[in-house]
Amino acid sequence: MGTRGDLHDVAAVVGPGFSAFEFSVACEVFGIDRTDDGVPPFRFAACTEHAGPVVSRHGFSLTTDHRLDRLDTADLVIVTPSELGFGPPSEHLADRLRAAADRGATVASFCSGAFTLAHTGLLDGRRATTHYRYAAELARRFPLVEVVPDVLYVEDGALASSAGTSAGIDLSLHLVREHHGTAVATAIARRMVVPPHRDGGQAQYVDAPVRPCADESLAAALDWAAGNLHTEIDVAAWARAAAMSPRTFARRFRAETGVTPHRWLLERRVAAARLLLEDGDQGIDVVARRCGFGSAAMLRQHFLRLVGTTPTAYRRTFRGARSPAATRLLPTA
Repeated sequence: MGTRGDLHDVAAVVGPGFSAFEFSVACEVFGIDRTDDGVPPFRFAACTEHAGPVVSRHGFSLTTDHRLDRLDTADLVIVTPSELGFGPPSEHLADRLRAAADRGATVASFCSGAFTLAHTGLLDGRRATTHYRYAAELARRFPLVEVVPDVLYVEDGALASSAGTSAGIDLSLHLVREHHGTAVATAIARRMVVPPHRDGGQAQYVDAPVRPCADESLAAALDWAAGNLHTEIDVAAWARAAAMSPRTFARRFRAETGVTPHRWLLERRVAAARLLLEDGDQGIDVVARRCGFGSAAMLRQHFLRLVGTTPTAYRRTFRGARSPAATRLLPTA
């Protein structure tokens, strides 16, 4: 594949309360000499705003040789999570990040580092992501940012952001792939013993919520449907069973659950399929029938849309992930 631009000089911003994992991702991808594997050398530096040690959130301290002026020559600037959390960076750091972006450097964030970039205004009018637990807060605080909550990483022009924790690896390898080609990214991934590319997005790591319902008459109807997902559920008949007209049923259903009856059924069926894929050994066709999808193709279509990956890939990643208590929720045959 073709490559674009230079990416040889990398600077990672490290602040008080930094996360060791995300910082180590930058070190591992860009801070190790792998020229014997055909990987071009990177000039890597960890940078702090002030001289002296910074203490991580894990209790150990780090002292670096570089201050923020090191960002002025970097091809890639990485903002790692720190005790800033959702708060704004100093004006000095904000100015350095804006200057880096203005001269054409790629500026990237790992996890909650996206809030630091958002405070600078660099993400205004751009797509960005962060850990799925923080995505709604990022969108609320920065309405000019198009938050994409269900992906592992986003690159929008010279701005890039990754989801939580290990998604920093995905973004880093993506940037290497874009600038140096697939062979180089694969060589780094092989040495790190990680996949060079992961399928899907954050949605596959989020437990499917069970939407609450306070309306007793509707709650009974929902319980019945949840226990009969393997059957064909006609919404009109479902409304009659709840002693309501279809229109009243649909209106009260949406008021209580926030979604339509059809959407609720789809979410519950996909959630049931996730359980079977995690803790069962049955084929995809059987899983599809047990969850009311009728065919493996239909299951794959809806699973890919809601979870962001295929049933087969999901099973490969999450087999055996559920606790024994969760297996009691498996749908009946």
